[in-house]
Amino acid sequence: MDRFRMIFQYFQSNSESVMNGICGLLALASVKIYTCFEFSCPCLPRYNMAYGLGIMFVPPVALFLCGLILNRQSLVMLEEWRRPQGCRKKDLAVIRYMCSSIMQRALVAPAIWIIVTLLDGKCLICAFSGSVDPEKFVGFANTSPVQVQQLLAKVPCKDDELMRNNTSRKAVSRYLRCWSQALGWSILLILIVAAFLTRWLRPCFNQATLLQARHWSNYIDIEQKIFEETCCEHSRLFAHKCILHFFKSMQQEIKLHSFSLPREGEKAEGEEDLLQGITDQDQMNKLLKMWYYEKPPLDIS
Repeated sequence: MDRFRMIFQYFQSNSESVMNGICGLLALASVKIYTCFEFSCPCLPRYNMAYGLGIMFVPPVALFLCGLILNRQSLVMLEEWRRPQGCRKKDLAVIRYMCSSIMQRALVAPAIWIIVTLLDGKCLICAFSGSVDPEKFVGFANTSPVQVQQLLAKVPCKDDELMRNNTSRKAVSRYLRCWSQALGWSILLILIVAAFLTRWLRPCFNQATLLQARHWSNYIDIEQKIFEETCCEHSRLFAHKCILHFFKSMQQEIKLHSFSLPREGEKAEGEEDLLQGITDQDQMNKLLKMWYYEKPPLDIS
């Protein structure tokens, strides 16, 4: 259990390579989920658009939330943004840098999902088959408007009896698939160009400000982890002291039952340094409250 907890904490760390790896895994998972998913359009005029757009945009929202949950910096950023001013000022540039980094990584998997669905074309065909202009296709010339809407809604269902012998079904499907693939390739091209410009234009801006924001972003995350580890160590030592105190107070009862007491000089290494005179719960609560409301300034001189 401890090993699993250590591995989980390592993957939640602020390491850029680890977070990039998690984003890559989420992107691959989104592609795998879509390829394994059995798309079945309802082929009903009232439900086609809701189903097609739902499959296209609901899973990306879930993947986006997963990206935020797995990124440790999202919680650290919120805590830094919401904490009281105290003795340490809040740097908005650091918070903006953390937010930008979080959003970039969390949006990778949703963008991959949307691009894959557009390149496949099934979602857009299902969603917009009823919105096609029937006058552009010969097979809908001699039918009433109600029948046209029913036939257009059944375009994604190639096995339907009404559409088996309809010559315009494939034409409508090809027409919508072409639009879907064109939109998918356009979005992919825009993202690649945006990434290229961001990568190559970054040196044109103030690098000192970027380095400062990146440094203090890492510092806030590391400080939070070390504080949590120190609190866990203090809790263990304080519990050890409380248990020893309990057994000492029960000395007479223990002697009656022939139990052996721990030796008086036995002491965990460094526990006095960590406890620093804390002897009850109220003192520890006061220290934790001071840490939250009066964050010490970053000056150890």
